Amino acid sequence: MVALAEERLDHRFKGLPPDADGLTVREFAGQRRELFSGGFTTPVLALSAEALEHNLAALEGYTERHGLAFAPHGKTSMAPQLFAQQLARGAWGITLANPHQVRVARAFGVSTVFLANELVDRAALRWLSGELEADAGFRLVCFVDSVQGVRLMDESLREAGGSRPVEVVVELGAGAGARTGARTAQECAAVADAVARTRTLRLVGVAGYEGEVPGATPETVREWLRRLTALARRFDAEGRFAGVREIVVSAGGSAWFDAVAEVFGDAQELPELSAPVLRLLRSGAYVSHDVGHYRELTPFNRVPDEGGLRSAFVLWSQVVSRPEPGQAFLNAGKRDAAHDLRLPRAEFVRSGAGGEVRPADGVEIVKLSDQHAWAELTGAGRELEVGDWVGLGMSHPCTIFDRWQLIPLVAADGTVTDCVRTFF
Repeated sequence: MVALAEERLDHRFKGLPPDADGLTVREFAGQRRELFSGGFTTPVLALSAEALEHNLAALEGYTERHGLAFAPHGKTSMAPQLFAQQLARGAWGITLANPHQVRVARAFGVSTVFLANELVDRAALRWLSGELEADAGFRLVCFVDSVQGVRLMDESLREAGGSRPVEVVVELGAGAGARTGARTAQECAAVADAVARTRTLRLVGVAGYEGEVPGATPETVREWLRRLTALARRFDAEGRFAGVREIVVSAGGSAWFDAVAEVFGDAQELPELSAPVLRLLRSGAYVSHDVGHYRELTPFNRVPDEGGLRSAFVLWSQVVSRPEPGQAFLNAGKRDAAHDLRLPRAEFVRSGAGGEVRPADGVEIVKLSDQHAWAELTGAGRELEVGDWVGLGMSHPCTIFDRWQLIPLVAADGTVTDCVRTFF
């Protein structure tokens, strides 16, 4: 991560102090500036160092206790610094969604990637073939879910002329109307047959995403997971995994990893097969968590004795207008705040004069414009003044990270200790 530490600050990175221009990230972090008094401009996104550490430890411990390998979904943060921390905590690899994301991970030394999509882009497959040829230590496992997709992959890889086959897992879809994936065991078998007819691909397992089960409930999710493990057993009995070093069986977003742990941990559902089984979880949103969607969906609500997660983000904005007694406008909008699942929630207020942080009672965000948040004020909220700082909690980590290229990492006392670089 030396290159990231040596990147120089400038106008590209919103929220950072203007007088920090020209400093490297390392130099800036070494100044240990305070978030509110250190020259930061609003809006500015703050990532809690303590909450981040807590969340990293929570999933590390959970996966260890349940005998799961872990490939956290990197598309959540697209932050190589966080990839490195996840790998240092025992992650098997990093899950990614498209060729750009894989290239970012490779640029920062990630050696094991799970690509949770079928890859049919000819240029990307040529690049991947070259990457596999150039680095014997690089491993990529990729979804396949159609005979046509297998054909396109095979054509492109043969043209590329590489000698290493790409490892693939057949993706089982979550049901009619769900997202990607072959819908039936028969369709999955046809995809596996197509893979067997190539020399450029090697079948190493099965996978899917239980978060797309229509009308998901604990039982319907478990039922789909049992279909996935049955497919793995069937493929193994048919000799489809002959010669592989391990059989990959993978699922797991951030809403149902308790069900994944339960089914994957059942010796009848997923026994040892003809090769060791890699029971691979892929949750990603845990790394920062949130105050809305995932706070309600996290499996830790169902299994509180297993731990919990903390929301790690606060988007600090300022009141820039108070045109009516019950109305205020903040200088953070759609360009700054996640809003695809829910509107931001006002959580904290800090007076512009430098007062204590207090709860944002009586302040409700009711609408976002491109650069403004519309706040309705009641009760104590009517005391809000122009210049006050308002801390917003947000829902859906995947659309929080992608609005910020450089995010201050903030200790509990408000000290900025580092900056996290994202690549979207």
